[in-house]
Amino acid sequence: MTILGEIALWIALPAALWGAVVSFAGGRFGRSDLVLSGERTVHVVTFLLVLVSAGIIAAFLGNRYEYYYVVNYSNRELDTYFKVAGLWAGQRGSLVFWTVLLSGFSSIAVFLNRFRNREFMPYVSGTLLGILSFLLIVLLFADVNPFERLGFTRANGLGLNPQLQNYWMTIHPPTLYLGFTAFAVPFAFAVSALLTGRLDSRWIAVTRRWILLSWFFLTIGIIFGMRWAYEELGWGGYWFWDPVENASLLPWLTATAFLHSIQIQENRGMLKVWNMVLVVLTFLLTIFATFLTRSGLIESVHSFAENLRIAYIFLGFMGGMAIVAAILIIHRLPSLKSENHFQSFLSRESAFLFNNLLLVGVTFAVAWGTLFPLITEGFFGETRNVGPPYFNRVNIPIGLLLLALMGIGPVIAWRRASRRNLLRNFTIPLAAGGVTLGVLLALGIRHGFALATFAIGAFVMTVVVTEFWKGTKARARIAGEGFMSALGNLVGRNRRRWGGYIVHAGVVVLFMGLAGAAFDRLVVQELVPGEAMTVRSALGTEYRLVYESLSHSRPRVAEDVDENDWRWTALMTAYRNGERIGILRPERRFYPVMDQASTEVGISSSALEDLYVIPRELDNQSDRASFEVKLLPLVPWIWYGGMVVAIGTLVGLWPPRTAPATAAVRRRAARGAAPAGAPG
Repeated sequence: MTILGEIALWIALPAALWGAVVSFAGGRFGRSDLVLSGERTVHVVTFLLVLVSAGIIAAFLGNRYEYYYVVNYSNRELDTYFKVAGLWAGQRGSLVFWTVLLSGFSSIAVFLNRFRNREFMPYVSGTLLGILSFLLIVLLFADVNPFERLGFTRANGLGLNPQLQNYWMTIHPPTLYLGFTAFAVPFAFAVSALLTGRLDSRWIAVTRRWILLSWFFLTIGIIFGMRWAYEELGWGGYWFWDPVENASLLPWLTATAFLHSIQIQENRGMLKVWNMVLVVLTFLLTIFATFLTRSGLIESVHSFAENLRIAYIFLGFMGGMAIVAAILIIHRLPSLKSENHFQSFLSRESAFLFNNLLLVGVTFAVAWGTLFPLITEGFFGETRNVGPPYFNRVNIPIGLLLLALMGIGPVIAWRRASRRNLLRNFTIPLAAGGVTLGVLLALGIRHGFALATFAIGAFVMTVVVTEFWKGTKARARIAGEGFMSALGNLVGRNRRRWGGYIVHAGVVVLFMGLAGAAFDRLVVQELVPGEAMTVRSALGTEYRLVYESLSHSRPRVAEDVDENDWRWTALMTAYRNGERIGILRPERRFYPVMDQASTEVGISSSALEDLYVIPRELDNQSDRASFEVKLLPLVPWIWYGGMVVAIGTLVGLWPPRTAPATAAVRRRAARGAAPAGAPG
């Protein structure tokens, strides 16, 4: 199977190049046969890349240590599911995985549009196959071929980085890559719209679900990554503004701006140029994320760079794509003029525009902080880093403004808001925010950003709840339905709108979880077995930890005894307000093959806070141990908020209800048949 995968990789490149050429030629000269050939080539390339992926996985599962990639990311002792995840564990395999996901989405896009949007499809296929051709050229000629052989066969591999030997490694990278690659489809439709001159809102309507799908995967991918960092890195946090973390955040920010700004184009015929710029920028930032992870130019715990050549190749590709897109947009500027103008500062258009400007501002701030070490090295010959304080100081105020706009934008009127509109929609939410602020001040809370987050969050949540209440009540009265039936039918009739409200509610919960960091507590104490430590949280909860014992073990038995992994496990009994809540097993692990140590934390979660235990120093002679205990209020709300955001996005993605007769007409139209009753 591995040999078959290697052959398929070499066949895929000429196939992709052929498909790209005939697709563009078919669109340019109106040749339907060439267009069909290009679309069929998309499916062929997808099949070939699936074989390539299967070949790599087979090499991992078969312990094929004659392959450079397998040797560096696996060994005989590695669990099977980590061997399968080896496909995206390193630079070479992750590029293959990226490519196969992109080809898969390309095939889906071609299949779904086989009977419609035919004017777009030649250039859509050509653009997607062009991107695939670039990635295949990189794989084959940039020293990152996953099938490169060593010239000899090792007895065992070097193993997988300890930080990657975590459950989240099996789902975080694939989810994030799904988000990155899915956005290539909206980009391809945008390029097609520019090439064909069909620059109304139709290309946006065609790609809306693709945009939302990409945003969905990017969102949950980032949340999964936060959870991974929280559990695996052993520092009690979930976001460190690491360069690769930032690289995943950048396209999410611009995709979020794009999702909001397209509503202005659809409803008011405005911001056409801005939307083109955003879709191009988001696609380029997905490529930038790939570049940053693989370049090695910036230090990161997430990076798996092997050589610098690939960095310059990706930079060249990004520059080339940016130049081509800029030329096309400039060429079509006369056709991209807005049909209307802003009439008032107090309008939905203005709220969405401010939302976009703030999101792009955060994007610039994060990109500047991420690239600052490269900039200083290039201009001053020395590397200067910026840390979390810079990012927090710049982005937290902007984030609070964005949170407030989430409550304003969806309910303020288009064109110009009247006094009646403002009073009807904002009196109760503003009162809720004010009451929340007053209660928190009365409780003695003085942390400015936390107070602002909870007050604004109460305002936005009240807007969301009020809109659901008013909509459900009106439908129940008009249709004579029960409350729950009315609620379900309300959401079903306009899933895009109500799914958006659910997403906003989830973001509010997530923001409140982030604000809980203002009330973290930290205690460091050294214990011997039998001793206990007591910690009180900011919420008034008292925790007692009894250190029971320290054990050491070798969980895997390698052929060479010197290669055995060592594990030291501290056993601790945890009590909350005097009630036993369970056993925690924080660990220190050592991996001799890679000469690396890792920390496994002990976590006990409740609805309102986490007890987080980090083993710092373990003496296996005396069993004396030093523990860092953190009490982290509202951290679980981050994960709850992420789940609500995911649910809301899925509601928005779900196809709308269609009357049976209309669906039948559409099916006949898709087959090329005339609707019933129409002239033959």
